[in-house]
Amino acid sequence: MQKTVLHGRELAYSESGAGEGKPTLLLLHGMAGSSVTWRELIPRLESKFHIIAPDLPGHGESSLDFDDYSLGAMASALRDLLVVKGIRRCTVIGQSLGGGVALQFVYQYPDFCERIALIGSGGLGKEVNWILRLLAVPGAELLLTAGAAPFLVSAGDRARGFFTGKGVRAIAFEEPWAAYESLGRPGHRRAFFKTLRAVVDNKGQAVSASNRLYLAAQLPFQLIWGDRDPIIPVSHGHTTHEAIPGSRLAIVEGTGHYPHVEDPAAVERILVDFMESTDPGHIDHQLLGELVTTGGDTP
Repeated sequence: MQKTVLHGRELAYSESGAGEGKPTLLLLHGMAGSSVTWRELIPRLESKFHIIAPDLPGHGESSLDFDDYSLGAMASALRDLLVVKGIRRCTVIGQSLGGGVALQFVYQYPDFCERIALIGSGGLGKEVNWILRLLAVPGAELLLTAGAAPFLVSAGDRARGFFTGKGVRAIAFEEPWAAYESLGRPGHRRAFFKTLRAVVDNKGQAVSASNRLYLAAQLPFQLIWGDRDPIIPVSHGHTTHEAIPGSRLAIVEGTGHYPHVEDPAAVERILVDFMESTDPGHIDHQLLGELVTTGGDTP
């Protein structure tokens, strides 16, 4: 991991596959996660692509005292990271919360974006797992503080170590457990609640990109979903695919909310095909202005 200081706060990121002429991929993880979520995918992609995988503000090894954890603030931090790295354009790939951040990034900084790919993305519908709705309720901090107490996390680690030692590896469980472990640390827990409540309330997802999808539709657009996703329903992928002419939808069978971990070979094939069979897109500023004023209907 490397770190850069943005406006007095550290943003951690990993970088691999650097090389002249390689397209850049910006990989954005989900809530309570980190760039470690891409551990299975990066080695499969780095020979073909330059990869930047940040820990979003308040996540992983990044600073826990950012002022703002909204999607817009996270998008601004990513823009600043690309500026520091001298990267002018990239393909943005976001999973879960990272998908919502990716959509916001395209909206705020279209000149940086060549393509967009979303994996089990947030921001595309109201429905979300009931646990996240529960945690968005005021006072849920007390519940999670007790539920993620250090002795419980340690007990869970020992149990997981026991089963791993017996050759049992529940791949689909690894990412939720990593998120749970992070919430056992007070700083990460505070950042989690600030992030969660910026996008989820007790009724479901509180932020939607549905009225601005026509902007992202100006770029090559790939959707990837696990057919057993228990967090964000696959129906959001189908609805979004239907709403964006020319978009692609790939369903990874037998996987849940983390297809890039559960079946990285399948996600690799989808992304490589997407990158190699599409040209970098450009959002036309004149058309963009017309679409904004007409709500997406071309005059």
